[in-house]
Amino acid sequence: MKSRRVTDLVHFDEEQARTEVLYETDRLFSQVVCVQGSQGLGPMSDPDAEGLVVVLAGEVAAQIGRTRARLRQWDSALVPPGEALTLRNASAEPSVVLLVLAPPPA
Repeated sequence: MKSRRVTDLVHFDEEQARTEVLYETDRLFSQVVCVQGSQGLGPMSDPDAEGLVVVLAGEVAAQIGRTRARLRQWDSALVPPGEALTLRNASAEPSVVLLVLAPPPA
C-alpha cells in the first residue's frame, strides 16, 4: 500500500499556482493545486479523461465548459471528458484543491 500525507504537498508560490503530483499510475492521476491571491490554473482539458475537483481549503471559482460555480471547502465537481477546466482562487485566503483524472492525461 502506498500512502502520502496531503499536507506535505501544500506549498504556495508568490508568482503562480503550484501543483504537486499526489499519485500517478497507469489508470489514475492526482495532484494537489495550491493557489493564492488572484492565481489560477487552466483552461485545461483531456478528451479521454474524467476529472474530479475537491476543494480541501479556501474557495475557488471553477469553470467547467461553459458552467461557472464557486466551490468552498469540501465542495466537489465532476469534469466530463473533453470539457475545459479553469480554477481561480476566490478568497482572501489561499486555497488548496485536489484534482483527480482517470485515465491519466496523455
